Amino acid sequence: MSYLSLSTWSLHRNLGPLRWTVWNEETGNHDTAVQEQPLLHSLLELPAEAANRGYQAVEVCHFHFPSTEPDYLAQVKQAFASAGMSFDTLLLDYGDITSSDPARAEADMAYIRQWIEAASLSGAKQIRVVAGEAPPTDNEAISLSAARLAELSEYGRTLGVKVITENFKALTSTGASSMKLLDQWGEHAATITDFGNFKGQLKYEEIALTTPLSVSVHVKPQYDADGIPDEAELRRCLDTVASAGFNGAYVLIYDGPGDMWEGMERVKKIVSSYLAS
Repeated sequence: MSYLSLSTWSLHRNLGPLRWTVWNEETGNHDTAVQEQPLLHSLLELPAEAANRGYQAVEVCHFHFPSTEPDYLAQVKQAFASAGMSFDTLLLDYGDITSSDPARAEADMAYIRQWIEAASLSGAKQIRVVAGEAPPTDNEAISLSAARLAELSEYGRTLGVKVITENFKALTSTGASSMKLLDQWGEHAATITDFGNFKGQLKYEEIALTTPLSVSVHVKPQYDADGIPDEAELRRCLDTVASAGFNGAYVLIYDGPGDMWEGMERVKKIVSSYLAS
């Protein structure tokens, strides 16, 4: 049965500092760049707040975790349980497993494993891993990514966490490259389809291609300057996934001006009829 979810990116002006992971080429290490934002809800408060607003699940971006210490991750898990909410996916926004720099590729794989462990301790069902930043036409990179995703999937299964990817960043920026990757990955392949990440004339065909292997769809509308979604365009995306038999999480994405909860409410009104169907 389909259900309503949100990504913490849709509240990135409400959840305190963003802790971006960056690769430092000079030192060969991962650094953290902190971007200050207001703290209106802590991550521990968010599950109950989302539940009160009619959501059944949340996807949490890795840069919204103020700590990855085991005690804190246990508190996150408990916060979701207490609110009766599903922590569907930990969205790891950093990592290039197709990097041409062997040192970075090795470091990024180790970093991803650490976040798989964090996903397990915090109760996340899945972790979204970036497939890579190589061009979508690079067949060698696609094969490398598939092999490394399969390796990470095997590790995730030992910890009870499913590894998935998304049409996010260059390698999976087209439907063709996404499907080639998922096919080579094999039986454990799964993805997220983000409405805003496919571009051009083939957008709706590409959404239809990847939907059958999608555990969630990121409902990312096109907005005007006032944050009002283009309803006709959004419904075309929603009709496409409905026609493909999608029956998972509809994750609302809002990045427009004004109050972010209100922005998501405008999207929710459009999505609600698809949840009931």
